[in-house]
Amino acid sequence: MLSDQFHIYVVDQRNHGQSPHDEAFNYKVLAADLKDFIQQHKLEKPIILGHSMGGKTAMNFAIANPDMVDSLIVADIAPKYYKVHHDKIVKGLKAIPIDTVKTRAEADQILSEYVQEEDVRQFLLKNLSRKAAGGFSWKINLPVIEKNLEDIGQDIQFEGTFDGPTLFIRGANSNYVKDEDRDRIKQLFPKSTLVTMDTGHWVQAEKPQEFVEVVRNFLNAKHT
Repeated sequence: MLSDQFHIYVVDQRNHGQSPHDEAFNYKVLAADLKDFIQQHKLEKPIILGHSMGGKTAMNFAIANPDMVDSLIVADIAPKYYKVHHDKIVKGLKAIPIDTVKTRAEADQILSEYVQEEDVRQFLLKNLSRKAAGGFSWKINLPVIEKNLEDIGQDIQFEGTFDGPTLFIRGANSNYVKDEDRDRIKQLFPKSTLVTMDTGHWVQAEKPQEFVEVVRNFLNAKHT
């Protein structure tokens, strides 16, 4: 929806989507992956947008490489430590018998015992890949993700600040970005603004049109 105005790269982080799987999985290697991607594609100061874990990667990258970033957009994550809390989702995904499950509906039924929200389940089940020979496989590297959940909750891994234009978007019904996080956000991202949407944690999946409008308003104001 933003491609009418911007050239968009949708990056799968390692162990996700179509990107390679690897045993190393923490914010230092994720930030290094992003740097490699930008350099390989010869991108000059791109706008970086990330949600949740992707937002934490984006924050780490911007602080480590401030001169490589035009502006930063972080969706529903704060620059702080989070206790392991996605373990129920991981258990739900592991409960799906990937070698024998026949349909997405069957997978959804199993996952519903762990994740109540239908829109969140549909978002998670995008990680199912249909095999040419029949059946499904996981796009994500589920064992490595499970093993490194503690690392994915870690605080910012680099010293410094990012002084460029920054937008934080949070869900009103999410507890990821709290009012008391604002001081730390301003400390690390002094030119940041915070917008609250009437959503849960999955802001871009729950209200995509509104999310894009918030992003576009920020970018248009910044570039005028």
